Amino acid sequence: AATTLDEKIEKVRKKRKTQEREAKHVTMKGEDTEMEEDKTKEKESEEDSREEEEDVESQYSSTDESILTKADTLKVKERKRQKKVGEIETERFFEDASQYDDNLSFQDMNLSRPLLKAITALGFKQPTPIQKACIPVGLLGKDICACAATGTGKTAAFTLPVLERLIYKPRQAPVTRVLVLVPTRELGIQVHSVTKQLAQFSSITTCLAVGGLDVKTQEAALRSGPDILIATPGRLIDHLHNCPSFHLSSIEVLILDEADRMLDEYFEEQMKEIIRLCSHHRQTMLFSATMTDEVKDLAAVSLKNPVRIFVNSNTDVAPFLRQEFIRVRPNREGDREAIVSALLTRTFTDHVMLFTQTKKQAHRMHILLGLMGLQVGELHGNLSQTQRLEALRRFKDEQIDVLVATDVAARGLDIEGVKTVINFTMPNTTKHYVHRVGRTARAGRAGRSVSLVGEEERKMLKEIVKTAKMPVKARILPQDVILKFREKIGKLEKDVYAVLRLEREEREMQQSEAQINMAKKRLETGEQKVEEGPERSWFQSREERKKEKLAKALQEFDLALRGKKKRKTFMQDTQKKGQMTPEERSQFEILKSQMYAERVAKRNRRAKRARVVPEDEPPSAGPKRKMQSSVFDEELTNTSRKALKQYRAGPSFEEQKRLGLARHRKGGNFKSKSRYKRK
Repeated sequence: AATTLDEKIEKVRKKRKTQEREAKHVTMKGEDTEMEEDKTKEKESEEDSREEEEDVESQYSSTDESILTKADTLKVKERKRQKKVGEIETERFFEDASQYDDNLSFQDMNLSRPLLKAITALGFKQPTPIQKACIPVGLLGKDICACAATGTGKTAAFTLPVLERLIYKPRQAPVTRVLVLVPTRELGIQVHSVTKQLAQFSSITTCLAVGGLDVKTQEAALRSGPDILIATPGRLIDHLHNCPSFHLSSIEVLILDEADRMLDEYFEEQMKEIIRLCSHHRQTMLFSATMTDEVKDLAAVSLKNPVRIFVNSNTDVAPFLRQEFIRVRPNREGDREAIVSALLTRTFTDHVMLFTQTKKQAHRMHILLGLMGLQVGELHGNLSQTQRLEALRRFKDEQIDVLVATDVAARGLDIEGVKTVINFTMPNTTKHYVHRVGRTARAGRAGRSVSLVGEEERKMLKEIVKTAKMPVKARILPQDVILKFREKIGKLEKDVYAVLRLEREEREMQQSEAQINMAKKRLETGEQKVEEGPERSWFQSREERKKEKLAKALQEFDLALRGKKKRKTFMQDTQKKGQMTPEERSQFEILKSQMYAERVAKRNRRAKRARVVPEDEPPSAGPKRKMQSSVFDEELTNTSRKALKQYRAGPSFEEQKRLGLARHRKGGNFKSKSRYKRK
């Protein structure tokens, strides 16, 4: 029977404990062996009863406990003072509506009764700054490009004006009028639940179309023509090409949540296809906590007279977030796992999200922390959709204390009660950092982020310290504590590989079972091919998709290894070795983020696209010079008598020479007009 990862971890832990007890029994020597056996039996029964409530620190001796209870030291990181230079924004929109009426309430926004009733039922009292700025503009039907810090209520800011519009103008036929695009499945589920709650007292219908959920039920829901569709790009294109009655020609409002992620290189082709299929006469809204050049490109090409609403600057973290950093010395990169383990067992024991760069490291941290006796879950792309949702549910219900996740969980997810966010390595960019730490300190609550910073990541740290409004602190863990945990992880290494082996064996068993079942079906149907539905089509052919994936992979590989002998040797060495050292593991994590940063830098160096809407140039300090009109313009618009005479007579000799029309003859017998006049 299939077992969960937590069950496997528990099995390995029990096995290790029994081995330790047996080793203790062997070492115990004395005269009264029978008495000692009785005592040990009593101890065993007591330990078994306490096993579930056993604390992590009880595994250590009294001398170890004195080391582990040493307090961490916190220092405030000072900002280097720089002269303030008046910055001029080069990118301008047609209208800026970042200023809003601070006294505005939901009752003053002319919202209909069903919406006000839903707002009261949800417990919303006062609108947040982004809601005060966006809802009145959205109700006017204008295109919006909005930016606000994480956890400030952006979902309600775009949902309320859309719902008001649908209530005010009921539909004539069952068609989809609003499309909301999100980058991840979990965020789609969250937006869908918020929209349903806000529309609960109206007749507006909603539908969710994200990957990992049943296709047939989604198709049936789309055929009924829901008013609002919340979707991820991949699944939406799948339905557009395989569900004949579904189309986007009647879309009145298009919303991109986390717009900068939606328009990056991985969604580029899919977004082009969706925007092409959408109705041209629509209202478009872009929302994110961080805005990039790709969003500005779309704002310039796809939006009509967009209104810019930037309540916070592009890289502002949540206002009540306390940022802490732990420095990792160059020769101590392998201590990262020990530092994180120390933080989670000593300081931050519950409501913690731990972010890693890779799925492999997230899985390893789950096993490692589980073996230490912590309640842990994981969330990344290698899990099935049910496993991902189950991990989220358990974390929300406080069944697990630590959720280890990749950047899949870094955007938009509103998990109530997250007290701490820990970064195993610094993320790819400062924008990724803003989204990661935005999982805590949401909706005006306090929160804390702790990031491990190596020597190669200090540049990003300086940027964060420079933009921080609150003082940033440096946390220093006692070296004895780190060494103790590193030693403990070294001892647990065998157990980690035992759990991984159990997983591999179970996976192989499941694969062989699936093959046996398939063979049985074929034998029953008389070796005929098992009936399958028609193959689902896609807007790209298989060859095109392969080329696109390969191009991205080659680009990453090229960027990672181009002119970097150190990296090349590192990659070769790790491939030769089956087992990686802690230093190599942390180096691999940093390598991933460096590859991304280099790819972004390369993209930024490319020539910018020619835009439909010309960019406004910054106003110059000096007086404006009058633009000189060209000679062609002058000749075309000059209607004086002299100009007409000149035009009839044809070009002069000088003009002929300039235009290459004059013929030069030997002996100089060709006379110009001016010489002839003089004679």
